[in-house]
Amino acid sequence: MNYTYKQEFIRFMVKNGVLKFGEFTLKSGRIAPYFINTGNYKTGKQLAKLGEYYAACIHDNNLKADTLVGPAYKGIPLSVATAVALYHRYEIDVNYCFDRKEVKDHGEGGLFVGQQLQDGEEVIIIEDVMTSGKALREILPKLEAAAKVKVVGMVISVDRQEKALNSDLSAVSEAKKEFGIDVYSVVTMDDIIAAIEDGVVDGKEHLPAMYTYRNTYGAK
Repeated sequence: MNYTYKQEFIRFMVKNGVLKFGEFTLKSGRIAPYFINTGNYKTGKQLAKLGEYYAACIHDNNLKADTLVGPAYKGIPLSVATAVALYHRYEIDVNYCFDRKEVKDHGEGGLFVGQQLQDGEEVIIIEDVMTSGKALREILPKLEAAAKVKVVGMVISVDRQEKALNSDLSAVSEAKKEFGIDVYSVVTMDDIIAAIEDGVVDGKEHLPAMYTYRNTYGAK
């Protein structure tokens, strides 16, 4: 069977224990029928494949940028892997950089490692998942302090399509409303549900719970 890159990514997450089905209590207190643990990515092979899926998302959405920005800490390896994959798979050569937690006041100095951002530069922010938008809120002031860049978009692995505790909007929708930034995901919860329905991954016994959760907490 030929899979799309989205279906391949869902199979990849399941195979590597990143996407699990069952009953999980989330930080929000909600009882979810699935859980995503990106901490299970820990090998070079996994990181190389992960970069390819991010690159495919960028290419599929026709996003153009000069530089990939990886917010510390999880965004650092993701931005590097994605930059490498863009070059190897699509012959697209982009810069990358990531922020320091503290400004370095010696040596080359500065707040960012890698590409030193310039006015007018177009950037894509690379992150793992978006739950509350905290990473975006932290990185934007740093970007503004470095240069007058244009944020073309933000790319994450999974959009849970889940409304926040105090809003009917998802974190992705809130990012668009608050900052005017489009967030693109490799896959969404709907994609995961479809993958189970189509037999791309096992777990049809979890579909009733997935439907209920989506209907209860799904963002408008």
